[in-house]
Amino acid sequence: MRNSKEHTLALLIQIVKLQSIALVVLTLSRVLFFLLFQPEYETLPTLDLLSSFWLGLRIDLALICYVSILPVVYIFISHILALRHSKIVICLYFISIYLLFGAIVGADMAFYSYFGERTNMLIFGFFDDDTTALLNIAYKNYNIFYIVLFSIFYIIGTIYIVQLLIFKSRLEPKQLNLKQAIALFASTVVIIALGARGSIGLFPLLKDIPNISSDEFINATARNGVFEFKEALSHYNKAKSNSNNLIEQMGYGGDIERAYKEYLDTNRTVVHMTKKEHILEQNPPHVVVVMVESFGSDILQYQSDSFDILRSLKKYFDKDIVFNNFISGANGTIVSLEPLLLNLIPRPNSISYAQSNLMGTNFKSAAARVYKNKGYETSFVYGGDLSWRNIGSFLKRQGFDGVYGKAAIKERLETEDHDWGVYDRYTYQFVYDRLKNATSPQFIFILTTNNHPPYEISSKYSSKPLLLPKKLKHNIVADIDLALKRLYDYQYALDQAGLFLDLITTDTALANKSVVAITADNNTIEGIMRHKSKKVPFYIHLPPHLKKSPPNLEVASSHKDLFATLYNLTLSEASYISLGDDLYRSYKTPCGFNDSGLLVSSDGVFKLDKAKSTNDIECAKRYRASLAITQDLINRADQ
Repeated sequence: MRNSKEHTLALLIQIVKLQSIALVVLTLSRVLFFLLFQPEYETLPTLDLLSSFWLGLRIDLALICYVSILPVVYIFISHILALRHSKIVICLYFISIYLLFGAIVGADMAFYSYFGERTNMLIFGFFDDDTTALLNIAYKNYNIFYIVLFSIFYIIGTIYIVQLLIFKSRLEPKQLNLKQAIALFASTVVIIALGARGSIGLFPLLKDIPNISSDEFINATARNGVFEFKEALSHYNKAKSNSNNLIEQMGYGGDIERAYKEYLDTNRTVVHMTKKEHILEQNPPHVVVVMVESFGSDILQYQSDSFDILRSLKKYFDKDIVFNNFISGANGTIVSLEPLLLNLIPRPNSISYAQSNLMGTNFKSAAARVYKNKGYETSFVYGGDLSWRNIGSFLKRQGFDGVYGKAAIKERLETEDHDWGVYDRYTYQFVYDRLKNATSPQFIFILTTNNHPPYEISSKYSSKPLLLPKKLKHNIVADIDLALKRLYDYQYALDQAGLFLDLITTDTALANKSVVAITADNNTIEGIMRHKSKKVPFYIHLPPHLKKSPPNLEVASSHKDLFATLYNLTLSEASYISLGDDLYRSYKTPCGFNDSGLLVSSDGVFKLDKAKSTNDIECAKRYRASLAITQDLINRADQ
């Protein structure tokens, strides 16, 4: 009994030493984060950076204190009850905690290297996506040898240091009596509680971690990957059960009509009707919408003869309609795809409809349903597996007559595959064949698979050499070799989209009766670049007899406006539900919404909580109202 009691204080002292080392490691990981991902500053914001590291240190200390609570309680229980083997339990506890922290911090850095954001709900795509494909991607795109080597070093080092400090202590203070033990326990708990609180103000530090700079990277540097993961997990669990009530969160609880009024102004309905157009009634065009994987617009500013990223798509972008101030609704494929097809606003901190309790819901607002009601045959074509995110079975309920994945494409064509499915060339060929053989007007939505890790290109494709412009090379923050691999896959994906347009426009039977729109699910290439905008293209090819006066190509807009625009270009007297705008018309306050809280107004891109101009403030109000309306539409979807 004496041996178990006399080491209580010594064990506490060793835990303080151990947690001090952990605090240093967390700080070093923040330094590494800064060195790996920092933008190139003309003048380093030294004061903001120091404030960021100081805030980060406080956050790390709060984490350290949180994980100290259980072992401290256990130590004092062991002291009072004279339990044996307490050191073994404490040792295993800290080894497990530090290994878990190491894995989370490493995953957070990997996540930032791709998305340009600290860990959020998208990280759970590792489990919801094709996990085998993701593991293959990691193997092909990252130096697994060095990652494994570092992991082994970290594991061995962690076990060695924890054992050394817990078991090799030679400090043997005098035995504590019960009063001394209670006093020590009480003071220790107070110190830990203050550290975990991180603040002596009204609110704990972690309740609402402040931004300390207008520079988003400086703010990101202060964050702690473990707490970011905890928040992401909390949001994920709420989203999984669809328990996020956006009506209340956006401030419209008990007054949803106010949201409709503020968003729609005088026209308090989301149900619209296109004009009567005889030419559309007599000769309804085929409508093909292509969502090109990760086709961010930022890279297009570097287009040149020596950096020909667009290839065959360039001539179409030069002569047709391309909206330049257009942002994606969300920052992942599934969370952009579904709201776009359902004519809803992407919900922040949400997961796939098809993987939630909404998977069996029939949405009246679905785009395919609008075309189906006007006599179109409707198809969804994906170059990957339809079991991905349960998308196949979900979309069959949303007005699509046919849902086709890689199995259907491979059945018709002799294809080449990569980790995510068939190469884009074969997806486009499959769609072209359907259009050629169609006996009724077609609405076809295409989701491509290239321009996605591990960035593989068909062996039958000849890339055009890409000479990185000096400015682009300067703006890339990732490994140049991996970035080049990505850019060549980018080129392949865009070229295949252009070649698909070649098939359409050179086919006499299709050229005058086909409308083709191209957009992207996200702009994830910004994750390896210094500038971040969320911009993606919205391109429209119209046959000559359907062309109208050119619209304002700089209008602030986003995914919500895509189908509202296409309906009015391609359908006569069609009723549709939409929160978007027809971009061929003029609006008082045009806006684009991204679920990260990044919006675009006539005055440019801004964060939701940073609205300053009159247009920004109005767009921020409309965004909040649109989320409340979206929740209301979801609540009434099957009514």
